Amino acid sequence: MEQIYTIPVNEAFDLVSEKKECGCPFCVLYRKLQEDELDIILGASMMEPDIRIKTNEQGFCLTHYNMMLGRKRMLGMGLILESHLDEVKKKLSGPVVLGNKRAAAISALGTLESDCYVCSRIEKNLNAMTATAVYLWDSDCAFREKFEKVPYFCLPHYRAMVDYASKKMSKRSFSEFYDAAYGIEERYLSELRLDVSWFCKKFDYRYDEEPWYNSKDSVQRTIKFLSGDPKGE
Repeated sequence: MEQIYTIPVNEAFDLVSEKKECGCPFCVLYRKLQEDELDIILGASMMEPDIRIKTNEQGFCLTHYNMMLGRKRMLGMGLILESHLDEVKKKLSGPVVLGNKRAAAISALGTLESDCYVCSRIEKNLNAMTATAVYLWDSDCAFREKFEKVPYFCLPHYRAMVDYASKKMSKRSFSEFYDAAYGIEERYLSELRLDVSWFCKKFDYRYDEEPWYNSKDSVQRTIKFLSGDPKGE
């Protein structure tokens, strides 16, 4: 029986099974989580004290700052930045404790550079969805059929999924799971390699009259495979 927490995972796998161009199901989930988090943070949750404390402490990465700016909710952005700047000022001056305040300030600012409220929220929820996908594969035959129809997993999400499965599954189940996941990756990687090779050949005058086949967007698809597709471009 489908549970609430399994619905988004099933929907993502259904989508990529039907529309191969959507690519990695975990990238689909990532994009949905990203959109939801950005809508939430610029909506009513912006003024919730517990969330505001976290955004003040963590701030956002440049990608998510730019995505929030794209939503043109400038008052909300201003309010978030107003209180975040107060937190930055504290970090800049160093904590009020005994010791080397300059070193403490530099360390605090370094931590801030690598932190992002939206990224941390996405990572937490996507980890839970990865666990759900592994659980469904191990317990639901219908999900295994969906899994087999996935066009590919981007390498970062493939690694995360297989790593989690290796720690949570029995040896027998993990062996079967790994073979299924590896088969999907190996097949797509082989196809991608051929497409990229043909793409390169098309820049040789001897191949001018030959068709492009499936190679025109092979460079873009390779980047999505290697690095993921957080923006769905």
